Amino acid sequence: MALTDTHTHLYLREFDADREKVIQNALDAGIERMFLPNIDSGTIEAMLKLCRSYPKSMFPMIGLHPGSVKENYVDELKTVREQALTGGFIAIGEIGIDLYWDKTFFPQQQDAFEKQIELAKELNLPIVIHARNSFQEIFNILDKHAGSGLRGVFHSFTGGLAEAAKILKYDFYLGINGIVTFKNAGLDKVVSQIPLNRLLLETDSPYLSPVPKRGSRNESSHLIYINEFLAKLLSVSPDQFAEITSANASELFKQI
Repeated sequence: MALTDTHTHLYLREFDADREKVIQNALDAGIERMFLPNIDSGTIEAMLKLCRSYPKSMFPMIGLHPGSVKENYVDELKTVREQALTGGFIAIGEIGIDLYWDKTFFPQQQDAFEKQIELAKELNLPIVIHARNSFQEIFNILDKHAGSGLRGVFHSFTGGLAEAAKILKYDFYLGINGIVTFKNAGLDKVVSQIPLNRLLLETDSPYLSPVPKRGSRNESSHLIYINEFLAKLLSVSPDQFAEITSANASELFKQI
């Protein structure tokens, strides 16, 4: 069984003590590819160093996370653009709008999101969207770019059927992680209505560990629990679902 973790932050300090073991656990579990989204200028070198160490398994993205959009966001976007133009990145991400923690920089988040969409279009790269308490605000911006060839995924999807339907109209994918295994999340009822060819698997490690690992640090090897849960939910075998979602990842992230 060959799985693809389309969103994992293995370069973060949460893994400093045992990173190599965590990565080997993932490889041993059949996680053949791990896609690393960037956060801001402070994470680029650690991410790229990890990808250089595991060139056949780790693949980097470049972007400015909405949570890192502050007063200096214009300078941060310059860094994103400079890095993106060097090549070697599989996506612009993670980008988007987050209105859960702080709305102080909402206008700047909107501007950063749109500028990074334009960069993705310029370079013909997919976008990886972080959406928290912000579906409509993101849709308002994506509507301006509909039909322009833009492609991407809503990572860590937690919306309902209405949001899923809108995303499918854009011909985007939905990234599903451990939240789907949470008893009261209700996400399983939404995912059961999504075409198989629009689903991607992710962990978002070190966050959002799935059942039965909930409450502990997440890691890419835990993708097997998400795959098993969804395969049962969608009435396919784990091997089949791993194959389908890995093929979906290859379709979206065409450089791999």
